[in-house]
Amino acid sequence: MNSFFNLSSVLKTFSLPGSRTSFSYVSLPEFGKLFFPQLERLPISLRIIFESVLRNYFEKKASKEDVEKFFSWPRVSKEEIPFYVGRILLQDFTGVPLLVDLAALRDAVHKGGKDPKQVEPLIPVDLVVDHSVQVDVFGLDKALEYNLKKELERNIQRYSFLKWAQSAFSRLRIFPPGVGICHQVNLEYLAQGILSQQRDNSLLLYPDSVLGTDSHTTMINGLGIVGWGVGGIEAEAAMLGEAYYMSIPEVVGVRLLGSLREGVMATDLVLTLTEKLRKEGVVGKIVEFFGPAVRSLSVPDRATVANMAPEYGATMGFFPVDDQVLLYFQQTGREKNLVSLVEHFYKAQHLFGFSTELDDRLYSQVVELHLDTIEPSVAGPRRPQDRLSLPELPQKFVSLLTQPPSEQGYGREPEKIEKRYRVSPYPFLKEPKGRWEEIGDGSVVIAAITSCTNTSNPLAMIGAGLLAKKAVLRGLKVPGYVKTSLAPGSRVVEDYLLKSGLQEYLDRLGFQIVGFGCTTCIGNSGPLSEEIEQLIKDKELVVASVLSGNRNFEARIHPFVKANFLMSPPLVVAFALAGTVLKNLWAEPLGIDREGKEVFLKDIWPSSEEIREVLACAVSPEAFKRLYSEFIEKNLFWEAIDYQTAVLYAWDPSNTYIQYPPFFEESLKGDLRQPVPILGARALCILGDSITTDHISPAGTIPLKSPAGSYLSSLGVPFKDFNSYGSRRGNHHVMIRGTFGNVRLKNLMVKGKEGGYTRHMPDGKEMSIYDAAMLYQEEKVPLIVLAGKEYGSGSSRDWAAKGTRLLGVRAVIAESFERIHRSNLIGMGVLPLEFEKGQNVATLRIDGTELFSIPQTTDWIRPGQRVSLEIKRTDGSVEKVFLLCRIDNEAEYNYYVHGGILPYILDRFLHNLPEH
Repeated sequence: MNSFFNLSSVLKTFSLPGSRTSFSYVSLPEFGKLFFPQLERLPISLRIIFESVLRNYFEKKASKEDVEKFFSWPRVSKEEIPFYVGRILLQDFTGVPLLVDLAALRDAVHKGGKDPKQVEPLIPVDLVVDHSVQVDVFGLDKALEYNLKKELERNIQRYSFLKWAQSAFSRLRIFPPGVGICHQVNLEYLAQGILSQQRDNSLLLYPDSVLGTDSHTTMINGLGIVGWGVGGIEAEAAMLGEAYYMSIPEVVGVRLLGSLREGVMATDLVLTLTEKLRKEGVVGKIVEFFGPAVRSLSVPDRATVANMAPEYGATMGFFPVDDQVLLYFQQTGREKNLVSLVEHFYKAQHLFGFSTELDDRLYSQVVELHLDTIEPSVAGPRRPQDRLSLPELPQKFVSLLTQPPSEQGYGREPEKIEKRYRVSPYPFLKEPKGRWEEIGDGSVVIAAITSCTNTSNPLAMIGAGLLAKKAVLRGLKVPGYVKTSLAPGSRVVEDYLLKSGLQEYLDRLGFQIVGFGCTTCIGNSGPLSEEIEQLIKDKELVVASVLSGNRNFEARIHPFVKANFLMSPPLVVAFALAGTVLKNLWAEPLGIDREGKEVFLKDIWPSSEEIREVLACAVSPEAFKRLYSEFIEKNLFWEAIDYQTAVLYAWDPSNTYIQYPPFFEESLKGDLRQPVPILGARALCILGDSITTDHISPAGTIPLKSPAGSYLSSLGVPFKDFNSYGSRRGNHHVMIRGTFGNVRLKNLMVKGKEGGYTRHMPDGKEMSIYDAAMLYQEEKVPLIVLAGKEYGSGSSRDWAAKGTRLLGVRAVIAESFERIHRSNLIGMGVLPLEFEKGQNVATLRIDGTELFSIPQTTDWIRPGQRVSLEIKRTDGSVEKVFLLCRIDNEAEYNYYVHGGILPYILDRFLHNLPEH
């Protein structure tokens, strides 16, 4: 084998007909012919990742050994490769703290005597403000206007900071509130399919790739683009020139056969896939779709499936570029030359299209799914992988109501389930005065068409509109206790719903547009009526939400709504009409029409032909061009916000949203840090399986009687202006007080109680986790967290790691970790350790009274090493066990010994450390 690879032998050039521009690319077919004959049989997703490593080898950013790690496929090495991404996608909840870190990094570089302008993204960064709108008002024609105005009032300090950042960083572009959800904007506007850089006399082309600070960045995989969610900490490193290190993943091929039956939507497909692939075990793997049925799936259908890759556990849910992708580019108003360039490039690279056969690619595993077996489905009440067929829902929910909490039930007494209690309907819904409604267990109190998963899909949205139209024409109404909302993923959705006349009927059922953002799916569902909230608390009711989202974890949607079900937009409208999840919509009527006849779901469900007829008339490329131009370039609301213009941000101590973070202070003391032994540590909390970042990271509304609420009150912030934890992620004083503060957190050290509580040891006094952590810091006692399987699953929240670190936690010991959170812990200098097989908290008889020691040195804390844990019990006995160090590569090791990625990057600027 040659000792090096020659760029000149694999660099190819071409020009499009009628164009004088010369394009070049690193030819995968030519490289395969000369050096890697097996390359043509690698899954397409893996070849795109390989192209990045190979191209960066020629740029001297990757080694020959990195390239050759692919040669052993389908055997995969645990050794990691450097992946240099093409661009970064941010949303505001994760983007604001990231930009706060960059602003602080500029300050730190300046304090260290270096030029702060060095701190600049090296690749394009787009931030879409989409997580801050809350459903305060609904069911009114002015709901959108009111909610947008309220959003501005709440977040003016954050938005002023964002405008400073846009002026300070040359490669940062910000999309203001009211444009849409970041993933749909990415799909419809940002993604170009290819990226380029000037090389000699030509433009060097390479596949588009993106890392996003939101788990559902994978939605872009539906467009044939490699991308997935990472933590904000990793995104910062990537935009500042650090490689994203990853093992070459296994690739599971999912062969799709048949076609979806009439009445079945892409949402039903992805809920079925989520259930199936969770059972198959695809965590940390790439899922690549192929087979004859893929041709019939439009890009919006594919994007619906790709979006929920985090829910089925995969790194990506990838669909290759093909004719459907080219058609979508045309339909969404991309330039003709771009579409031609994408087609020419992907065909030249042998990356175009997919196989219909089983043996065409060397997949790690192949799974088959027949689309004609899929039926209308919902998922819930707590996890997106818990799928139920539509007829199963009532019986299953009744069963859960009476099961004990130890069996994941709600522990309700059977005689209470049938009881109903009177409430007033929402007063602005123009109902007759004196009218009463009745609610009880299973009542739907929130019905939301929301989330990137579905609102990017015109077939689903038009289906919801047609169902609403038929319901209105039959005289059906939504009960007055249901909080209804429609939050499209982009202005294009509003345009085609208005153009088709369907928005009128959605409005008449209470589904007026409330905003263009994540709203209910991210926990910004807003308050229920005081009367309803009080009744739920007093009677301990298990009420429900129905939403066309992708996440339904405990306490995520609303703190008083314990049961949350995911479903397609038309089903959201149907359940809003029914007003309960205890009704079998397959067999029982939704209601009675004006003539006294029963109306069943099948009577008003739109046909595929009806949906496509509306689609053909209402959606046009011109709308995409016009709307994105108008709402980005002509947003007067955004332009009116005052902001600073300076290289360094002027921190304001009175700003309750943006504060200078403490992550660089140690590095500024001058010495490169080394890890010290963890001796005499206490357990801050002991947690079970499937602890999500929703449990760890502060999210949702800020309770008045909480450490964060007390802090804001002490600053004179009234309760009505608390806003959400997500909006205050730029203020570490708020976020540290909310870490591990989820109302559904079950700390085994405080048995029989939910919420952010623990016991301080050795006195055993019960207090909030925050207060205990601060007391331990005064006592100079290090802390650890112990947990079960799948620790840190869910959204890619960097504050789950940042808050953990600021509480004084030095190590997290779990049975297994979710990919992003494990990496984020290292990025904050927290050591992730895994129990060896057969060991866990229960087998080791750990109850939180013990002292823990990890006498680590830099020699012990190496990738893949066994680490000693000493457990000293109250009787004086000491038990020694070994744990697996989950620092997985040398780059992570270097980050950890510097105290995290952020101190490492500062040291890189101040001491000229090499990039990874």
